[in-house]
Amino acid sequence: MNLFNRFPRKLRPVLQFLGLFSLCFLLVVSCSNPPATTRSNTDRIIIGTTLKVRTVDPADAYELASGNLLYNLGDRLYSYAPGTTQLVPQLATELPQVSKDNLTYIIPLRQGVKFHDGTAFNAEAMSFSLRRFIENEGPPSFLLGDVVESIQATGEYELTIKLKQPFAAFPALLAFSGACAVSPQAYEIGSGKFRPNSFVGTGPYKLAEFGTDIIRLDVFDEYWGSKPQNPGIDMQIFSSSANLFNAFRTGAIDVAAGSLDSDQIKALVSQAPKTGWQQITTDSNTLNYIVVNVNSPPLDKLEVRQALAAIIDRQILNQRVLQNQAQPAYSLIPTSFDVYKPVFQTEYGDGNAAKAKALLQKAGYSQANPAIIELWYASNSTKRGVIASTIKAIADQKMDEMMQLELHSVESTTAFDNLDKGVYPTFLLDWYADFFDPDNYIQPFMDCDRGSAIAGCQTGASQYHGSFYYNDRVNELIDQQRQEANPEKRQAMLIEIQEIMAEEVPFIPLWLDKDYIFAQKRISGATIEPTQQFPYYSMKKTSGRSFACPRKPIAFAIIFHTRPEAE
Repeated sequence: MNLFNRFPRKLRPVLQFLGLFSLCFLLVVSCSNPPATTRSNTDRIIIGTTLKVRTVDPADAYELASGNLLYNLGDRLYSYAPGTTQLVPQLATELPQVSKDNLTYIIPLRQGVKFHDGTAFNAEAMSFSLRRFIENEGPPSFLLGDVVESIQATGEYELTIKLKQPFAAFPALLAFSGACAVSPQAYEIGSGKFRPNSFVGTGPYKLAEFGTDIIRLDVFDEYWGSKPQNPGIDMQIFSSSANLFNAFRTGAIDVAAGSLDSDQIKALVSQAPKTGWQQITTDSNTLNYIVVNVNSPPLDKLEVRQALAAIIDRQILNQRVLQNQAQPAYSLIPTSFDVYKPVFQTEYGDGNAAKAKALLQKAGYSQANPAIIELWYASNSTKRGVIASTIKAIADQKMDEMMQLELHSVESTTAFDNLDKGVYPTFLLDWYADFFDPDNYIQPFMDCDRGSAIAGCQTGASQYHGSFYYNDRVNELIDQQRQEANPEKRQAMLIEIQEIMAEEVPFIPLWLDKDYIFAQKRISGATIEPTQQFPYYSMKKTSGRSFACPRKPIAFAIIFHTRPEAE
C-alpha cells in the first residue's frame, strides 16, 4: 500500500512541497558539507595510497612506502638536485674530502640545524644516527655495516667516516632515505631498539599522527631550509586500489600515488584532458626480470638459457599485458645510468625464434626431444601470472614444440624462503635499488663470495638471489668497479659485466616500471624525482575545496498543478 495515499487529500500538495524541499536541502547541504573523510577545507594536501607503512624508524625501514615517507620527514648528508641525479649536499655543506687510499671521508656539516624536538644538530648527532643505523641491526643495516669501519665526530661540525675497503658509490649510499639524522634525545642504540610509530629528525615536516589508515605531517616551523609550499600533508591509506581510484575520481583526495592497476591508470589517463587531472609519469628504476638457476637442468646448458632469452618479446609484453605503461629492459642496469648498454637487445632482440631454435638444436633438442622449462611466479601477483602465460604463448606459437614452458606459482613468502635453496629453475621477480648507483643493480645479482665454475655459487649474492651463477672474471670486475674512483675506467668495467651477463644469461631483464601519480587540477608542484622519490613539500593547493560538486548555484523550480479531486 502507498503510505502517501493515507494522508487527507488537502494535505498532499503541502507534503509534496515539503518532500521536494527536503530533497533539495539535502542536495545542497551534501555538496556544501561533504563528509569529513572526503573534505579538505584547508590548504593541506590529501594523498591517497594503498601502500601501508610498517615503520618510520630509519634503522628498521626497508620498504618503498617507508622510504618515501622518511625522504620527506628527514634530511641526509646528501640528496639530489631537484629533477636530476646530481648528488648535492644536504646536511653536509660540500661533497666529501676523500683520502688518497679512498678509505677516509671527511664531511663538513651544516650549522644552525635543529631536530623536531629542539635538540641541536651537530657531528655527534650525525655520528649517533649512522652508528644506530648499523648497530640496531634492522633489515637495511648491512648497507652501511658491510662497508663502514668507523664513524667519528672529529669536530663539532665535522664527521669522519672510514671504510673497510674503497667503495666508489659511498656518497650515493649516504643519500639512502634511512641514513637520515635522528635526535639522540629521542632514540637509543641497541639491537632491535626501534621506534616504529614516531619520528624525530630535522626535515621540513614533523610526524603529527601515525595510524593504520591515516598519517599526518605538519610543517616544521624551525626548518633550516626552504619551507614546504603547503601547510601539511594528510596521507590516507586505502584498503584497495578500487577504493583509491574512486576516491580520486570523486575529488575526495588531491593526489593518488601508487598501487593503481593498469586499467585504472588507463582510465585516468584517458579522462585527464576532459577533467583537468594531472598525470605525472617518469621512467622508474624498478626492474622486472627472470632469475635463471644455472644449476637446474635443462638451464644448466648455456644454449638453453640463451634460447629462453631469445624468445622473450618485451614489446608484446608491454603492449598486451602492461598496456604500454612500462619500458622494455635490455640490461639489469636501468637506462637512467650512463653506463647502461642494451646488451640483450643487441645479442637476442625480441621474440627471435630462429635464433632460439638454432641454439636448442646446438644443445641437442628437437620437436621429438623438447627443452622443458619451468617458469615460476608469485601466486599473489595477477600481473606476473599474465606475464608468464604470455611468454608461454609466445613460445607455443613460435618454437614448433622445441621449447615447452610449464607454468607454476607459489605464494611470495614461500618463494623468498626457498630461492637460495635452488628450488626454482626460474622465477619472475622485481627489484628496486637501495641507493642510486649502477652497482646496486650488479653486485646484489651476480657477486659470489664462494663457489666455482663447476659447482656454481655456494655463498654470496647470486646464491641468495636463486641464480647460483659463478664467474671469476665477473667477481673481479665487481670488486674493481666498486673501488675505482675514475668514472671512465669504472664505466668500462660495468659495460664488460653487462656483456658477460648477456652471454651467460644468469638473469633475463624484462621491463622497467613507469611511476604514475595523478593530481587534481587544483594541485601544483606534484612531481616524481628521477630517483623515484615523491617530494611532498613542492605541492600547493590553489583551491581549498576538494569535494566534487557543481561550481554554480543550483536553481530549483517547483511547480504544482492542481485539479479538482473526484469525490
